[in-house]
Amino acid sequence: MATFVLVHGAWQGGWCWARVAALLRRDGHDVFTPTLTGLGERAHLVSDETDLAMHIEDVLGVIKCEELSDIVLCGHSYGGMVVTGVADRAPDHIRSLVYLDALVPGDGQAALDVLPADIAAGLRDSAVDGKVAPGPAEAFSMNGADCAWVNRRNVAQPLKTFEQPIQLVSGGAEVLKWTYIYATGWVPGLGQPFFERYQHQSGGTAISVPFGHYVMIDRPDDLARMLMSAI
Repeated sequence: MATFVLVHGAWQGGWCWARVAALLRRDGHDVFTPTLTGLGERAHLVSDETDLAMHIEDVLGVIKCEELSDIVLCGHSYGGMVVTGVADRAPDHIRSLVYLDALVPGDGQAALDVLPADIAAGLRDSAVDGKVAPGPAEAFSMNGADCAWVNRRNVAQPLKTFEQPIQLVSGGAEVLKWTYIYATGWVPGLGQPFFERYQHQSGGTAISVPFGHYVMIDRPDDLARMLMSAI
């Protein structure tokens, strides 16, 4: 049996993993779905200090306090920024690293650096009082039945989390096994450049799936199988 730590993307919270977590737990796995500071049920904790570094510390804190090791660490979308920092700081605790249609930064890059320029500019321009409102679930090719549910739960995200460059202590994560999952069923398909990079690298797996961006909500059964394959 494996231990999974699943890190959500921008505007969401640990709640978005509920369906996948239930499937993994049914099969006997341990699953942790931390909510990053200032989001989800922790939205009341948002402050001017909420940034990418704090989110990385959130997940490192779970690993430390729960005394986790040999974990499968998965980050979705913006969560790719977070798990990259976690893997860099705690590679000995990680069995496998999974990027789910996620951003993958290099040292010194912020989310706004690795996003398409027009999307990055839109996030900057739309910020109000230092926070960026969530886009509608429909824009991410969410299935119609769940759009209202997701839109009710999503909250504004601090712009600083997108602006702060990641600082890699070791110059890059030294994780033995990795997987990149690219969701092709939506536009603009943010995972494309990372998928194209990783499909030519040895030592891991790069796969594409014809799903929308919120794979964990739309296709929990498929994602659970992919995560178990990453063990």
